[in-house]
Amino acid sequence: MSASSYRRLFVGIAATTALTLAAPIRFAPAASSAAAGATVDSMIVGKHGSILSRAQPVTASATSVHVGGKRCAVAAGTPLAVLAAVRRNGGPAFALRDYGRCGASPLNSGQLFIYSLGGESNSGQSGWEYKVDHVSGSTGAADPSGTSGDGRRLRSGAHVLWFWCNAFAGACQRTLDITPSARTISPGALVNVTVSGYDNEGQGAPIVGAIVTLGSDFASTGARGSAALIAPRTPGRYALRATRTGLVPSFPETIVVR
Repeated sequence: MSASSYRRLFVGIAATTALTLAAPIRFAPAASSAAAGATVDSMIVGKHGSILSRAQPVTASATSVHVGGKRCAVAAGTPLAVLAAVRRNGGPAFALRDYGRCGASPLNSGQLFIYSLGGESNSGQSGWEYKVDHVSGSTGAADPSGTSGDGRRLRSGAHVLWFWCNAFAGACQRTLDITPSARTISPGALVNVTVSGYDNEGQGAPIVGAIVTLGSDFASTGARGSAALIAPRTPGRYALRATRTGLVPSFPETIVVR
């Protein structure tokens, strides 16, 4: 079951029963080194493509959250552990409901459900979704069985994206990814880029009309999702980005000019 389906499953339930936060979430990171999770790249994108939390590395350590007066354990290496780590770093607040029986064991936290993030609350079938490396999860954000239910949790280096899903016909809008022809280039050199958009299942397609930026230069992608940019003339590290109205912005790629 996709994360979109997981969310829609609870839309009807939420109308009749919910265990809702009565106070801000508090976190209690586990002390054991064995509870340390993967270090991943995270980003949070809200409605209309607004960046609520910039792309940054965080460690998805085991933690706990307080939901409706209960302290609920969250396993390391889960998307909820990522969200909690972002929050501890000053990122946006979020709110949970528990449709299960969460408690001292993370095995019981698989039905913790994000219904609000950064002040933006789920509405109808639209709301918060997570992806790992372009693919929507098939389990809850704190499910210790992993995002695909196969026992494998997040790996170090993965991209974990939380984004506002504009649900339509059972799916979300595509999420962008930008690929440069080279990541280290000379000052003023030409760099070719390709922009793809990924659906819930991780199937990519070229995106026409995406705006790509590098330093002060920008361009719009053509029929094959491609464009060319001129690198800055000053050596340094620059962010390469892609956006398009109605789609989720890409994680930035770092381009080194030297």
